Amino acid sequence: QVQLVESGGGLVQAGGSLRLSCAASGRTFSNYAMGWFRQAPGKEREFVAAISWSGGSTYYADSVKGRFTISRDNDKNTVYLQMSSLKPEDAAVYYCAADNRIPPIVTTGHPDYWGQGTQVTVSS
Repeated sequence: QVQLVESGGGLVQAGGSLRLSCAASGRTFSNYAMGWFRQAPGKEREFVAAISWSGGSTYYADSVKGRFTISRDNDKNTVYLQMSSLKPEDAAVYYCAADNRIPPIVTTGHPDYWGQGTQVTVSS
């Protein structure tokens, strides 16, 4: 089992920045690809970003390219999502996810492990 705990959500003005963190425990963190998803009220959960186990490959949804950056620190068992130029439409519950392969995160949206989510609110 892999346990994932997100933090860093909150209220930010449009145009502002926020950094989310996801701390992992339970298995060897560096064996897992990591990702972020989000779900806004009344909408389906959607893929946001993913990063390979080594950090050498990253993937982004078109809606966040150029504004969000995913990174990881394998020594700290933590993955980050730096969000900049935030828009009201970025407001959602953000979920951290893990899988030992990239496609379940990027393609199918069904990774093995999920965090509990952290709320991001963007005021206009």
